[in-house]
Amino acid sequence: MTITPPQRVTLAVGAGKAERSIAVEQRAGSAPGLFWLGGYRSDMAGSKALALDALGAEQGLAVTRFDYSGHGISGGDFNDGTISRWLEEAEAVMALTQGPQIVVGSSMGGWLALLLAKRLLAKGKPARGLVLIAPAPDMTHELMLPSFTPEERAQLEQKGYVEQPSLYSDQPYRITRGLIEDGAQHLLFGGVIETGCPVIILQGGQDPDVPPAHALALVTRILHDPVTLTMVPDGDHRLSREADLELMRAAVLKLAKAE
Repeated sequence: MTITPPQRVTLAVGAGKAERSIAVEQRAGSAPGLFWLGGYRSDMAGSKALALDALGAEQGLAVTRFDYSGHGISGGDFNDGTISRWLEEAEAVMALTQGPQIVVGSSMGGWLALLLAKRLLAKGKPARGLVLIAPAPDMTHELMLPSFTPEERAQLEQKGYVEQPSLYSDQPYRITRGLIEDGAQHLLFGGVIETGCPVIILQGGQDPDVPPAHALALVTRILHDPVTLTMVPDGDHRLSREADLELMRAAVLKLAKAE
């Protein structure tokens, strides 16, 4: 069996000085399509994204992956990144797809998936389903700000950014004041979260970045759509072990085959 590689396209998003070049990879296939949203400082070549692409190839389903501006091989400056910008890019890439989509979001991508689902629902074109892996909705105000020391808060005001050590890279995480301030426009935990589709959440019990309590708080706010939470007791934040990837594949296939 010959598997055709995905097609790479470049999409211009934004206007004027805010325009950035977004790298997209699309695999042809049938609906429902699989739509990947990565995490903060992640890219479309990560293990979960590639496992999703391989699943699409195996099942004959269309797959769409892309890098946010400032990430991977897309253009733009990471330090200019905000939830608004990355959500705008997600909507623009979604417009390239055909038919209903299963949106798979990891960490920050889980927040963007929920925001994207809300906008799709408002347009009368709800997602087929959401698979959220260690989702981090409201991370700017629920996870980042509370973790800052008084010194870091002062640095955020004075320098416009904070740098924190990363468990996943030699380079520190840079968190900008622009990201924090913009995040306030997209907070979801203040009320009921409407997705218009089934939601499956996969959460690591040993996640040092997005604690299990955050996933539980999310579940309590999804009141009108079917939601399933699977807790992986020894799972970390990435959930990239083969057993974790199998959980992701099973969740996607469950939504794909649902009537």
